[in-house]
Amino acid sequence: MKKTHAWRYAALLTCAGLGFATSASAQDKTIKIGVLNDMSSLYADIGGPNSVAAVKMAVEDSGMAAKGWKIEVLSGDHQNKPDIGVNIARQWIDSDKVDAIADTPSSGVALAVSNLVKEKNSVLLNSGAATADLTGKACTPNTVSFTYDTYMLANGTGKALTKAGGDSWFFLTADYAFGHALERDTSSVVTATGGKVLGGVKHPLNTADFSSFLLQAQSSKAKIIGLANAGGDTTNAIKQAAEFGIVAGGQKLAALLLFINDVHSLGLKTAQGLTFTESFYWDLNDGTREWSKRFQKISPKGAMPSMTVAGLYAEILHYLKAMDALGSNPHDGAKVVAKMKELPTDDPLFGKGPLRADGRRLIPAYLFEVKKPEESKGPWDYYKLVATIAPEDAAKPLEASDCPLVKK
Repeated sequence: MKKTHAWRYAALLTCAGLGFATSASAQDKTIKIGVLNDMSSLYADIGGPNSVAAVKMAVEDSGMAAKGWKIEVLSGDHQNKPDIGVNIARQWIDSDKVDAIADTPSSGVALAVSNLVKEKNSVLLNSGAATADLTGKACTPNTVSFTYDTYMLANGTGKALTKAGGDSWFFLTADYAFGHALERDTSSVVTATGGKVLGGVKHPLNTADFSSFLLQAQSSKAKIIGLANAGGDTTNAIKQAAEFGIVAGGQKLAALLLFINDVHSLGLKTAQGLTFTESFYWDLNDGTREWSKRFQKISPKGAMPSMTVAGLYAEILHYLKAMDALGSNPHDGAKVVAKMKELPTDDPLFGKGPLRADGRRLIPAYLFEVKKPEESKGPWDYYKLVATIAPEDAAKPLEASDCPLVKK
């Protein structure tokens, strides 16, 4: 009899403990976000400290603090190496109890972190990595991509230049996941539009000397030299192509991924005439101008925001909106991402647009051309709009998706 009473008492204590735990969990309004990117190398100006500033700005603008939420932002430098990126992410999730990893430029890092995030049931808020595989064959219920991908870049710049008569291509490609995906997707668009790919060459990440690669591109006689790289690699290739007289000789450079920070670094005299695709430009409309001028004041270098920095801001706002809708932090990444997909997206930078089943946000893209020096009205006035690409044309159609989350 005593044993029975003892057992019942223990059971009651256990239930009471579970009740307290459930109650405590229901009131959990703490969130940790880890900004994982290149803080010191060729992609640092595109994101780096600017991305951290944008995330903190989104946290402040969300109004979550007034609702009782406590949000902490961490940052880490993945050095463009997947093993380092995964180790930082694992430490954050296991020891620091980070709920979401954000930004992740460098597709190799992003793909590796996406796998870890799925395993740990955390969240990856990708804005920096371009590979379309993150919402394609490598998609997971825990990863979303807000800003752009290689499909968008290929169907913007690749299609436009081929239709305009640039029907023969040679690629200079960064030798890792992003470069491979961008060359693959652009090649498909070029051939589908009636053009030919005459060849290509792979170069190591963070290359200082492009001379041998540019000579191969020059000797190919291709009308278009496609730069399937980004950041410092793109600017180095463009500067050295000018020294070789490649554009003066009649060939055209296609910067398949170019950011405003790259144009700022190159200067309009060198960058003028480059055609490229982005989903954001600070001077697009009143909303983008107002936000960008606010951002410039807190930017560590006083820079205007890149496309990925703007996308990260919008992505964090939507993530926090989903958390608020859930009422507390469930510490369940797939559940949070499902809520993100359920809620309509709407922000001052990209407007409204669904977050699809594959994790890709639908937003317009824009084909821009860099202005000539005499066309610019002042600092950061670098782009002129050539064409607007509809959201449904800027992302791979769901019916053609190889994402296992998509029901056909």
